[in-house]
Amino acid sequence: MTVPPEIDRWFAGRGWRVRRHQAEMLDARDDGRHALLVADTGAGKTLAGFLPTLADFCPSRLDGAPVPEGLHTLYVSPLKALAHDVQRNLMAPIEEMGLPIRVETRSGDTPSDRKKRQRARPPHVLLTTPESLSLLLSYPDSLTMFASLQRIVIDEVHAFATGKRGDLLALALSRLQAIAPQMQRTALSATVADPQAFREWLAPWGDIDSVALVEGEQGAPPQVEILLPHEERVPWGGHAGRWAIPQLYEEIRHNRTTLVFTNTRFLAEFVFELLWDANDDNLPIGIHHGSLSKEARRKVEGAMARGELRALVATASLDLGVDWGDIDCVVQMGAPKGSSRLLQRIGRANHRLDQPSRAILVPGNRFEFLEATAAKDAVDAGQRDGEDFRPGSLDVLAQHVMACACAGPFGERALLAEVRSSLAYVWIDAEVWQRVLNFVATGGYALKAYDRFHRIVREPGGVDGDANGGATWRLAHPEHAARHRMNAGIIVDSEMLDVRFRNGRSLGKVEERFAAALSPGDTFRFAGMTLEVEQIKDMELQVRASKTAGMIPSYGGQRLPLTTHLAGRVREMLVDRAGWARFPDDVREWLEVQDWRSRMPGPGQLLVESFPHGRKHFSVYYTFEGWNANQSLGMLITRRMEERGLSPGGFIANDYSLAVWGLRPVTDPAPLLSPDILAHEFIDWVTESHLLRRAFREVAVISGLVERQHPGKRKSGKQVTFSTDLIYDVLRKYEPDHVLLEAAWADARSRMTDVARLADLLNRAERELEHVTLDRVSPLAVPVMTMIGRESLPQGAIDDELLLEAETLAATAMRTEWPHISDED
Repeated sequence: MTVPPEIDRWFAGRGWRVRRHQAEMLDARDDGRHALLVADTGAGKTLAGFLPTLADFCPSRLDGAPVPEGLHTLYVSPLKALAHDVQRNLMAPIEEMGLPIRVETRSGDTPSDRKKRQRARPPHVLLTTPESLSLLLSYPDSLTMFASLQRIVIDEVHAFATGKRGDLLALALSRLQAIAPQMQRTALSATVADPQAFREWLAPWGDIDSVALVEGEQGAPPQVEILLPHEERVPWGGHAGRWAIPQLYEEIRHNRTTLVFTNTRFLAEFVFELLWDANDDNLPIGIHHGSLSKEARRKVEGAMARGELRALVATASLDLGVDWGDIDCVVQMGAPKGSSRLLQRIGRANHRLDQPSRAILVPGNRFEFLEATAAKDAVDAGQRDGEDFRPGSLDVLAQHVMACACAGPFGERALLAEVRSSLAYVWIDAEVWQRVLNFVATGGYALKAYDRFHRIVREPGGVDGDANGGATWRLAHPEHAARHRMNAGIIVDSEMLDVRFRNGRSLGKVEERFAAALSPGDTFRFAGMTLEVEQIKDMELQVRASKTAGMIPSYGGQRLPLTTHLAGRVREMLVDRAGWARFPDDVREWLEVQDWRSRMPGPGQLLVESFPHGRKHFSVYYTFEGWNANQSLGMLITRRMEERGLSPGGFIANDYSLAVWGLRPVTDPAPLLSPDILAHEFIDWVTESHLLRRAFREVAVISGLVERQHPGKRKSGKQVTFSTDLIYDVLRKYEPDHVLLEAAWADARSRMTDVARLADLLNRAERELEHVTLDRVSPLAVPVMTMIGRESLPQGAIDDELLLEAETLAATAMRTEWPHISDED
C-alpha cells in the first residue's frame, strides 16, 4: 500500500525510513487480515503495531471525512510500566504529525473518576492490561464502548499468551470480536520461538490463514560477554554474584547508564544494597520491582527516561519493551534460565536495530557459568525458546462467565460458541460447559445450600431466552457485580502489607509472612532504604528511616524454570571435552577431575552418583529438569526410600541436580525411579501435600469462589487460606469431581511440579540410568551439596558462609588420587 504522506514526512524528518515490516503491517490492515509481527528489539515493533491506527487518522486517508469517534484501538501489554512508556513514546508522532488522537492508559493505578469517564467518553487509543480489559468487559456499557473498536494490539505476546493471563486475554478477544466483528487483531514480539503456534493462538479458532505473519528486518547481533573474577575462581555455590560487585561498579562508572537485571525481588534489593555500599562516587543508582509503590516506580521510570540515572537494578518488571535508548549495557545477575528471556533483556540496551546491544552475564556459581555459556551460544546462534501452549484453565473461564453476567444477561449456547472460538478453550464441550455454569450459579453440588455462592440464575422461561435455543442467565443480585470487580484478577500473590511512613507516604508492599516475623524496633532493607518498624496495624506496616542494618524481605514468587533448550545445551557442553579449552582454568579443572573420578551426565544419560559423607549416604541425581521437577522428584524418592527401609534424611534440589541422603546407602536407584511412581505415589503425595491445597487456594480466588476484598476491608492471607482449606476438605469428601478440584489438579501437575518434564525423566531413566558408586563427594556434586541445610534462607544472604563450606567440600572432591568407582546398571 501507499504509506500516508504525513507518516512518510515524519519518518524523513527524523532521518528514518519506513521499514519493510512496518509497511507490511499497513498492508495487512488494508487487506483486512490480523497480523503477528516478530521483529528484533529496536526494529520499531511497537510503532509498526500502531502505524495502521495513525494512518486512519491522517488527513490524507480521511479525505475530508470526519475524525473517527469512539474507541478505535486497544493496546494490551503485560506490564503497567510498558503501557506508560508506550504512551510517552506514542505521543511524539501524534503531536508532531498533528493527528487528532487522544491516548490514555488504564490499569489498577488509574484513579476511579478517570476510569468512569473513560467508559462514558473513551479515548481513541486505550492502553491497558489483560486484567483491566476483562474488568471493562464486565460493565453493561461495554457493548457500547467497544462497538466502534477497529484494532487490538497485543505487545510482548510471548510473555503471557501461554499462561492464565493469556487465557483471560483469549476470552476477552472472543468477546470483543463478538461485540465488534470488524476488529482486527495484532500481536507483537521479539522472542517468539514458534510463530505458527502464536498465529494459531491469535486467530479466531480454525482461521489461521486470516493471520499474516510479518517478520522484521535482521538487526545487529548482540554482544554478550560472561564476567569472570579477575584473580579469584568462579564460585562453587551461591546465586547472588556478590563477588562481581567491584567489577560491576567499575562498569557502571564507565557507562552512561547500566541496567542490572535480577531474577527475584530479594536479589534486586540485595544487589542494590551491595552496589550502594561500593558507590564511593555517589552515583545516582535506582531500584525497580513490582512490590514498590506506584509513586516509587514512576519516579524511577521518569528519571531513567530523562537520563538522570547511571544504573538501575530491576526485576522482570522492566524487561519487556521499555524504550530507553541511552542504556549502554545490560547486566544479568545470575543464570538467565532461557535464551528468549535473555534476548528480551539484552534488547533494553541501545534499543536500536542497527546497533549491537551489549550485555554482561554474571554467573553465581560454576553450573550457572555453564548455563550462561549455553545461553550466550544460543543468542549467538539466534535460537529462541519458550513455553508451550496448554488447554485453557477452568478457573479463568469461570471468572470470565461471571464478567459476562455482570455486563448483562447472556445466552449459554451463544457464550459457549464465543468461548470455543479461541484456541485455549476449543476443547470445552457441552458437559464441561454445564459444570462451569453450575459452579458459577451455585458453587457446585456440595456448596449449593449456601446462598453466598449463588451468583447467577436462569431467566424464567427455561430454554426460550437464547436465540440459539439455550437458557439465558443473569446475575442473581446486582451486588454480585461490585463484588466481582473488586476481586477479579489472575495474579494471586501472597497477601501483602503496605509499607508506609507515618505521614502516609507509601513505599510499597512486603509479604504478610515476612511482616508477621517483625516487631516494633526491628529493622529491614526495602526500596533502597533501611527502615525501622514502628507498628503493625491491620494490613499496614508503619516505619521510619533508620541507620541500623537490617534484613531484606524475601518473596514467595515462583522460580524461573530452566528451559529444556538450555538444559540440553549444558549437557552437550559437559561431554564436549575439546570445548572445555575455552573455559576458565578452574572450571576446566573442575570438569576434568569429575570426568576422571566419575562420569559426565551427557545427553541421553541419567547419571546417579552415590557416596558417603559426614556419616550419611548421599545420592545425587543429575536431571537438568529444573528446580520444580527436581523438588517433586525428591519428595517421591524419599517416600520410596522410607518404604524400603533406607531411612531417608532429606533432600536438596537446584535446577541441575537433586541430592538425597539417608542412613543407609542406595545400591540400586532404578526401583526408586520407575515410571509407575507417577501413577501411585505422585497422586497420594500431591493429594496429601500442601501443593494441591495451594493450587486450590489460587483457583478458588481466581474463579471468584473465595473473595479477598470486601467493601472497606481485605481478608488476610491466613483468612483466605482458612476459607479455602475448609472448602477444599468439604469438596474432597463430598464432591471429588468438582470443577475447581479439576482445575487445581491441572495447576499442580503442570505449573507447580513440572510433571511433564518429570514424567519424561522417569521414562528415560529406564534406559538411560548410569549409577556410579564413589568413596567421597564428586566435583560435580559440590554446588548442590553446599546448599544442604540452607534451602529456607533467602538467596544471596548466605553466600559468605556458603563459600567457606564449599571450599572444604571442594578440597575433598578435587583430590586426585586414584578413585574407587563401581558401576551398577
